[in-house]
Amino acid sequence: MTPFRHFAPLAAILLMAAAPAPPPPPAPYSYVELADMALAAPIALAADIAAAEALKGEAAADVPEGKARFYVQADVRALIRGNAMLPARISYLVDVPLDANGKKPKLKGMPVLLLAAPATRPGELRLIGPRAQIPRTPANEARVRAILTEAVSPDAPPAITGVARAFHVAGSLPGEGESQIFLRTADGRPISLNVLRRPGEEPRWAVALTELVDDSAAPPKPDSLLWYRLACGLPRTLPAAATAAIAPADADQARADYALVLAGLGPCTRG
Repeated sequence: MTPFRHFAPLAAILLMAAAPAPPPPPAPYSYVELADMALAAPIALAADIAAAEALKGEAAADVPEGKARFYVQADVRALIRGNAMLPARISYLVDVPLDANGKKPKLKGMPVLLLAAPATRPGELRLIGPRAQIPRTPANEARVRAILTEAVSPDAPPAITGVARAFHVAGSLPGEGESQIFLRTADGRPISLNVLRRPGEEPRWAVALTELVDDSAAPPKPDSLLWYRLACGLPRTLPAAATAAIAPADADQARADYALVLAGLGPCTRG
């Protein structure tokens, strides 16, 4: 019996133990978090990490606990947004969580989406947020592309900046009435919220993107740019100034209808 026959399996185990761990999966990205970053980033691209050097000392002095800072070089696979002339290989800094054992993860070979801005040197990028290096899964890429495509559409909904005024008109029957709430927008385009109540029916609400409200008006689709603008842009309560010109009873109903709209939109969850 040779004394060396167990060396090969032992060596394999030691090599496996010494190999750097892959990065832990990040917390899921909500639509809101992706939209926040994608709309703020002048550059969005798909890349593969070619090399990642862990930084120490002064270069990593302000890294949050539980994370490690890497200087990353990545090969660009596709430019999704931006008109910058990027080289085939770009570089950037990123802070990533340590693995379950407190070790620095392995980033080389990882496919990523980057939401970034140009840095000081050609080919260097600055990530626009601590989670702006996104795993390049089909789902993540499809959502980022959909957000950016919708954002450059000619009829893309504008950012909401406030509530201008609200009105309520009671119907001829008890429980019947209609509220209209007109919003302020960043580019001055009209957006209104409309709530219709009829006896014996569930209240119906819709969003109109023109001066006129027609039968085609409807609530926004969840995880759409219009939904994001409303869910994250509307104040949590109807401002008193918006109802200052109407009767107290009508103001009370307008506030109730505004709360109905907020409940229908759901929370603006940033992750």
